[in-house]
Amino acid sequence: MVGFFDSCWWFWFRPACYLPWWHLFESISPYAWASVGTALAIGLSVLGASWGIFITGSSLVGAAIKAPRIQSKNLISVIFCEAVAIYGVIMAIIMQTKIAEAPKGVLPSAYAGYGLFAAGVTVGLANLCCGLCVGVTGSSCALSDAQNPALFVKILIVEIFGSALGLFGVIIGIIMAGKCTLA
Repeated sequence: MVGFFDSCWWFWFRPACYLPWWHLFESISPYAWASVGTALAIGLSVLGASWGIFITGSSLVGAAIKAPRIQSKNLISVIFCEAVAIYGVIMAIIMQTKIAEAPKGVLPSAYAGYGLFAAGVTVGLANLCCGLCVGVTGSSCALSDAQNPALFVKILIVEIFGSALGLFGVIIGIIMAGKCTLA
């Protein structure tokens, strides 16, 4: 009979209880890893885009009260934020083409499942940070443009460099997913 203090349920931190945790990750299907990676790529990208649009939009509406001329000119910041969501959609489409049913009698590649998961996490987190970066920079662009119109182009260049972070994440994700095929 197993005693209370020998149970891994309550005392999971004991070294003897570590082995079953690794078997948990091995027992998850590579299709599940790939699907979760795809969902994280698109989900975190859309979250970053929406967060950036929220930050930029609220500052744009507030600054447009003082200077109504900035409304149309500063919509470029919202478009940059929306591009972040499009990066996630593009990467999700690329990742979905890699998920195919393995031939009968052949196990799906665990390497491909983990690789697509890692690519999805990389793209998602890069685009989440990119959306925040573009949102904060777009917010400062709207506020500074309301004060001094000469600053618009200067801050817009900084915003373009910030939006390149999401593109770098997509490029790295494409490289990571390049050799991953579950079939």
